[in-house]
Amino acid sequence: MPDVRRVLRETVSGLPGTFWWLWTSTLVNRLGGFVVTFLALYLTLDRGYSATYAGLVASLYGLGGALGAVAGGVLTDRVGRRSTMLLAQVAAAAATAALAFVGGQVQIAAVATVIGVASSASRPAVQAMMADVVPAEDRVRAFSLNYWAVNIGFAVSSASAGFIASQGYLWLFLGDAFMTVLCALVIYAKVPESMPGREPEASVAAAGSGQSRVGLGVVLRDRRFMAFVALTFLLGTVTQQGATTLSVDMGRQGFSASEYGLVIGLNGLLIVILQLPLTRLVERRSVAALLTAGTLLMGWGFGLNAFAGSVPFYALAVAVWTIGEIFHAPTSMSLVADLAPAHARGRYQGMYSLAWPAAAFAGPLLGGLALDRWGGGVVWGACAVVGSVAGAGYWLLLRERGPRAEPVDAVTAAQAPARVPQPEPEPAADH
Repeated sequence: MPDVRRVLRETVSGLPGTFWWLWTSTLVNRLGGFVVTFLALYLTLDRGYSATYAGLVASLYGLGGALGAVAGGVLTDRVGRRSTMLLAQVAAAAATAALAFVGGQVQIAAVATVIGVASSASRPAVQAMMADVVPAEDRVRAFSLNYWAVNIGFAVSSASAGFIASQGYLWLFLGDAFMTVLCALVIYAKVPESMPGREPEASVAAAGSGQSRVGLGVVLRDRRFMAFVALTFLLGTVTQQGATTLSVDMGRQGFSASEYGLVIGLNGLLIVILQLPLTRLVERRSVAALLTAGTLLMGWGFGLNAFAGSVPFYALAVAVWTIGEIFHAPTSMSLVADLAPAHARGRYQGMYSLAWPAAAFAGPLLGGLALDRWGGGVVWGACAVVGSVAGAGYWLLLRERGPRAEPVDAVTAAQAPARVPQPEPEPAADH
């Protein structure tokens, strides 16, 4: 028991107060994250639309998220982290509440797109602020703790939302909107701006340019970083099936919304239980090893759904890909924080965040079409194949070199570290 207390103390100690208020706002927001997880069930079971339409709406949500990630990244570097978060959260709350009252396929699709834009716009700001306020040696630990908060909220909201939905979907939409507003209030009251000032004039002169900001074009020309983003997109198309195709497939097999909620809620529950101990267990492993292992487990875990015919078997599949997620998520987020120069964190985080909503656009659309045409076996087999390809790509990209290639221009050269460190041995988180 003393060892448990020591591990817990070492896990949470030494991080700045701003981080903990960000952590609190993340937890509050995710406790009300009902709508995205249950949107496909709402559209198919409650409204009577097809799996293809449900996939289209989820894809438009993802398309909006892709636009929001890029716009949020630019705003994060231009107007500040705090202002971007507040604007995005208020807009997301308003759009989520509106979704409870709109009718018709076009209106639902349009509002879902707006929710995607607003929800994703805050993510680059949150991640950039964490990189601003947390020292580099503590970032893996900080991102693990934040991911832990995400999944505490996800586990609670997923398990409870199934029962709330049985009383009417209206309460899901309004509850989600209320918690998003509460998250914005925490940011407004407790989180100060953290954006660094303009870079020194010497760096600007070295670049032969009149400004020190890194544009999106420079980020796009960072070939290794963009290859990492592309692999993350591939993996994201697999993980998106959990919130869309899986719910529809289970519904067609006769499982209820409550049973799906309990199965998918296991993902968050296992992360809450296993995130910190597994992070400590693998903390000395390389970035390449962690990302490859995590990706393979995620792809093959979803592949197991092809053989599932009961709630326990679906729960087993969730457990497998959840372990992969625990390896992958904090490692990738910390890696991106280290890749980005301080004055361009918003843009780099925005481009990385773009991979997930872009996958949320492509994944549900392809999954819904494949489910309608060929059935669940093809969908889950494809998940295993895509996960294997992405895992091999991570290994080839990162196994023999530092995570960051040579700086792409003189401005980046002046700001970028010579190498990106592997995750340090440490004492211990978007649609």
